[in-house]
Amino acid sequence: MAESRSISQNRKEENLDFASTEMQTKDSRIRAMGPETATDDVELADIPNYLTRPSDVEVLQQVEDFVTEKGLTKFMRLFKTAALVAHHPKDFEHINDPIATGEFDYANLRPLEEEELEYLRTEQDHKRWHHPRELYWTVVVCSVGAAVQGWDQTASNGANLFFPAALGIPIANSRDTDSRNFWLVGFINAAPYISSAFIGCWLAEPLNNYLGRRGTIFVAGIFCFLPVLCSAFVQTWEQLLICRLLLGLGMGAKATSVPIFAAENAPASIRGALVMCWQMWVAFGIFLGVSTNLIVWNTGSDVWRLQLGLAAIPAVPLLLGIYLCPESPRWYMKKGRYTRAFASLRRLRNTDIQAARDLFSIHAQLKHELMDQQDQQARQNGLGEGYFKRLLELFTETKRIRPATIAAITVMTAQQMCGINIVAFYSSTIFQDAGASPESALWGSWGFGLINFMSVVVTFHRRHHPNYFASFAIPALYTIDSWGRRTLLLFTFPQMAWTLLAAGFCSLIANTTAHVVLVGMFIFIFSAFYSVGEGPVPFTLSAEVFPLSHREVGMGFAVATNLFWAAVLTITFPRMLDAMGAVGAFGFYAGLNVLALILIFLFMPETKQLSLEDLDHIFQTSATKFARYQITETVPHILKRVAHPRSHDTRKDLYSFAVEEYRER
Repeated sequence: MAESRSISQNRKEENLDFASTEMQTKDSRIRAMGPETATDDVELADIPNYLTRPSDVEVLQQVEDFVTEKGLTKFMRLFKTAALVAHHPKDFEHINDPIATGEFDYANLRPLEEEELEYLRTEQDHKRWHHPRELYWTVVVCSVGAAVQGWDQTASNGANLFFPAALGIPIANSRDTDSRNFWLVGFINAAPYISSAFIGCWLAEPLNNYLGRRGTIFVAGIFCFLPVLCSAFVQTWEQLLICRLLLGLGMGAKATSVPIFAAENAPASIRGALVMCWQMWVAFGIFLGVSTNLIVWNTGSDVWRLQLGLAAIPAVPLLLGIYLCPESPRWYMKKGRYTRAFASLRRLRNTDIQAARDLFSIHAQLKHELMDQQDQQARQNGLGEGYFKRLLELFTETKRIRPATIAAITVMTAQQMCGINIVAFYSSTIFQDAGASPESALWGSWGFGLINFMSVVVTFHRRHHPNYFASFAIPALYTIDSWGRRTLLLFTFPQMAWTLLAAGFCSLIANTTAHVVLVGMFIFIFSAFYSVGEGPVPFTLSAEVFPLSHREVGMGFAVATNLFWAAVLTITFPRMLDAMGAVGAFGFYAGLNVLALILIFLFMPETKQLSLEDLDHIFQTSATKFARYQITETVPHILKRVAHPRSHDTRKDLYSFAVEEYRER
């Protein structure tokens, strides 16, 4: 009895809104980004309106209004219980106790069943990988589409050894080759990324508006299938160029929509790992592509046709399986279809109580996103002032959206600056330039694909066995949500810089065998570091940093930025390799790795294990003030810790997110 009354009393003292309570459970993670004392010269997060303090009775009244307005009245008792679970996430065990809940009419609540209690306990115990099969099916099916992108990269990688001569633009002997041919081959390889950057990515917003996430991915899948298949039958380089430009339309819309789809369906605790399936399947597509290049390489003069055309295979399961997945609940809510959103969440969560809790919590948070009536009307009508206004706000809305845009652009650009695509697109050419035969060059590319894939797909090590590792490197699927996005990048970029530099210097070795072996070894090491850092992070971070009102246009711009620089890299590298040699080309990209490391340190905050709505708090701080904090606080702190490892030097806190502040108001 005393314990129950104490619980009730504590609840009255807490008296926090259900949404704010869920946000406050993130407090320890936010505080982990910096020590305890707030600083006056740092712009602190402006806490949104939904961090109010209603009582349990007021929360239940909100539920009644919500279910009545959204046509969910038959689930009234379920949503009332779910709201209290969200309101008291660490005290749900006593919701079934009439004394502990004596503040309101217990008869109007649906008691929690034992199975529901067990799943809620599992959440509290951080057992993150206990979710419905349909959630994993959703991510796997849509991420299979990423294999198209990976396979196409390596299909053209192998085909580069054969199609230029077959289509009348040879580049094999640089002394006898017109420099125009280098640019043409680069342009053909870059064509999908050019059309993605300038058209495909920007189609994602209107397609998502009219067709939803699944419909957009389906349409993109068609463009990733037919043009790729047609590329096997072209007769001129102009026809091949057209096919690859059409492929880019699908690649851009797909690369924009798939990570958003996965991020919106996944719980916060595993969102990073599930969205990272995009990168896992890109790596799988790369491995399938290089394997296919080897299998068919000795089939005759038309081997390049098979290498290009077979890259259409991964689009087939994408087209067949995407409509078997539940639609994004957040997209349904954006369209006002709450009954369908609840149906999707019931498929994506273990229990109805979790689905109702998440629906109500997301609704309470999203309804406070600032959007005027004119913009809402433009959104309902598709394109118009709303679309272009949101695009402009990526750069002008300084309080929330511009910091997210800067972070996404930084990490997306850094992916191309690291130089991974000079290997993905041209590894066979690099190995052949080093003195390898065509078959040996394809084997070298196969080794790259294997390392790249195995460094991403690794066995999860359990929380109770932290020393258990699998594969070649850090288990990225685990560390992206435990170590964090920022930590992975700050660790791996220096490693990528020195491995590229070492590969370049090894090309100076006179002995051809040692030359090829050592260049290959350092490229493989480079690939391993990439696959656990800059490989998975960019699309994961870009899919999560934008608020729902700007998510499609923000992700579209981020992906367009990434693919634009991929196109620049692809066009310029053949000529760069011919003019500068391996040492100059690899040294150039090693320097870009160092520059990318600095940019990430200054402009990319940590986002691990925060809900998509919780990230509003992180990006309330401007990019300028975040960078100033890194220079004035983090750098001196690191230097002091290096000079005096046993010191207890602390930094001032960048974020202020203390529950006590709201209790005092």
